[in-house]
Amino acid sequence: MRFETEPGEQAQVDWGSVKYTSEDGKNHRLWMFVMVLGWSRMEYVEFLKKADVATFIRCHLNAFAELGIPEHCLYDNAKTVVLHRDANGVKQWNEQFVEFALRMGFDPWLCRPYRAQTKGKVESGIKYVKRNFWPGVVFTDLSDLNQQARNWCASVANVRVHGTTQERPVDRFEVEKRHLRSFPGWDRVAVYTREQRKVGRDGFVRWAGSYYGAPWQYAGQTVQVESVNSWVEIWHGDTRVAVHPKALKRAQFLNAPGQWEGLNRQSSKPRQELAARQILDVEVQRRPLSVYERATKEVAGS
Repeated sequence: MRFETEPGEQAQVDWGSVKYTSEDGKNHRLWMFVMVLGWSRMEYVEFLKKADVATFIRCHLNAFAELGIPEHCLYDNAKTVVLHRDANGVKQWNEQFVEFALRMGFDPWLCRPYRAQTKGKVESGIKYVKRNFWPGVVFTDLSDLNQQARNWCASVANVRVHGTTQERPVDRFEVEKRHLRSFPGWDRVAVYTREQRKVGRDGFVRWAGSYYGAPWQYAGQTVQVESVNSWVEIWHGDTRVAVHPKALKRAQFLNAPGQWEGLNRQSSKPRQELAARQILDVEVQRRPLSVYERATKEVAGS
């Protein structure tokens, strides 16, 4: 049974996946995050290499920054939202995601098990991306691909006359956005946009398959890594300690300006090596037997 929601009431969210071929002819897959506002059908699309909870949360933030925050979001039973249901249907929520939802002020709702069509709006949105946008796409990296996806949403998906509403999503959004809560600002949600990493003894942080330098004073410490457009930032608490352009290939090392400044490069005194000691064989003094005989007689006479 078809149902509709009021403006600002609901967004539907789901993962999809797509295949692409690299220059060497090998096939690969990418994850696709899609959010659709229930009333206006405004659509947000983002492509990613992994689909863990931290990535899922960052995709929500990007979508909320562009669209606004609804009263609730509808999901299927993905592990990024709910870990388990027992025989009585009691849910074991993913605590990290639920904490995020509470802080952002929206309620996570779940479809009934095996009833994915309950979120038919986003299911249709995923099919539309695969059929209209994906065929023929040529991209250099994820930043390029996601910029193309944003352009497609703005110039195609959200300005077409929708088959169900018979209106353009962008026109209905002018009404719906007045019922959505505003995004709080990136400074308020920085805790969700950064990933914890440890600086190695060599002064580099491993992130997304490459290595980014941090000032040598942070070796061995835990820092936070944040991706901002085509840049990678390294933070320690509220202090930004390094900024790098994103690596162009895997296993690339990028030094930070002044990374080794102030480090004493003079070779320290080598540690003294422990050593064993060799001695000459102990030579026993040899005496004639008469010496012992005389000593025996002296003892007996006494």
